Amino acid sequence: MRTALLGSAKTGRRGFRRRHAVTLTAAALATSLLAACGSGGPGESKADTLEVWVYQDASTKVQRDAVERFNKNSDVKAKLVEVPGEGYQDKMRSAMGTPNAPDVFFNWGGGSISNFVEKDMLVDLTPEFEKDAEFKESFIPSILEAGKVDGKYYGVPMRGMQPVILFYNKEVFAKADAEPPNSWEDLLGLIDTFKKEGVTPFALAGTDAWTELMWVEYLLDRIGGSEVFQRIQDGDSKAWGDPAVLETAETIQDLVDRGAFGKNYKSVNYTADGASTLFAKGKAAMHLMGSWEFSNQKANQPEFADKHLGWTTFPALPDGKGDSKSVVGNPTNFWSISSKLKGKQREAAIEFVKTASEDWYAKALVDNGDVPTTSDSEDLVASHDAPDYAIYQYDMVRDAPSFTLSWDQALPAQQASPMLTNIQKLFNKQISPEEFVDAMKALK
Repeated sequence: MRTALLGSAKTGRRGFRRRHAVTLTAAALATSLLAACGSGGPGESKADTLEVWVYQDASTKVQRDAVERFNKNSDVKAKLVEVPGEGYQDKMRSAMGTPNAPDVFFNWGGGSISNFVEKDMLVDLTPEFEKDAEFKESFIPSILEAGKVDGKYYGVPMRGMQPVILFYNKEVFAKADAEPPNSWEDLLGLIDTFKKEGVTPFALAGTDAWTELMWVEYLLDRIGGSEVFQRIQDGDSKAWGDPAVLETAETIQDLVDRGAFGKNYKSVNYTADGASTLFAKGKAAMHLMGSWEFSNQKANQPEFADKHLGWTTFPALPDGKGDSKSVVGNPTNFWSISSKLKGKQREAAIEFVKTASEDWYAKALVDNGDVPTTSDSEDLVASHDAPDYAIYQYDMVRDAPSFTLSWDQALPAQQASPMLTNIQKLFNKQISPEEFVDAMKALK
């Protein structure tokens, strides 16, 4: 981690919650953007300010502190604009390329900013990482890589890590005299074990396609390796025809046929806590979900979270090419900088995003309940209010040879939405594995 450059004029993440973006009316959008637009106060010109957009949630506290600290030592002052989370991406995409575009803004990397990169609307931060080794080495490499587009860095990690984890109910496992799976054979055996116990093996919120996506992501990673989706993310639509994609789709339907998700998963939701409640109440034995499931259970089922919530890694598959240490999910969120900035504004924006690599920032994330993405943060993570879980999560990501960004964030919106529809049809057996492959190859 970097140490703050106190006294210099250049001194200088809580987890992403899944949701569908809300489409705003033109009038409402215009109103919200005008309200967000940071006009300077008396005697303050636009050239002396930076408008910084952030997704508004419980973690915004850390970014408020970052702005306050930065402004004490910078002639160019940052103004934080807290944008309500619902519809954030719509607002961001509508604002970019207009006079109301933010100078620095929160995003998910990958597909969430790829269109902006194509239009040369973002600052390429690669030179900054190349000339400042301490800055680059402040972050876990697999996290930093997720901020790349076309081989160049366009994002600086600024919130906590959010890997997908296989959670299990310790109490349900104890009653069945079972152990968490270490192999794919173990996992298949547990399906039969828990079916005999009258327990659904895996909670699955089938009304929310993004929860099913997590299964597809891990299976493709384990079967074909992270390289298969990397090709897809890089724009090679033919990669959907890789044999590993078909095997992944076949494995999904095999799990459905085996009863891995029970009979009612199509009507179970996540946003109303349906799957999480089934899991916590012992109606389901396991739950593949983002790391935020821990805090979700801590808030809604605190006794379960404290006594009976366990976690493990997604197992390797027989003859799979993927590394069992690789991770999928949302590596973190990123700061990106608008290329419209010039001169001292651009310099100030770069120094502002670098604050996310400083010691105090990582500590603030931990104090806020997050697990930071900075390297050499073991001691900090140990001070987390749930140290065992935080250390497990930190080690898991630090040691991962790759961290694949959730596909619906990695791909452009015009591909992500039909992809989720196709995945839901695959789980519901409305299309065959072969038809799934054909539908994905047709995406442009």
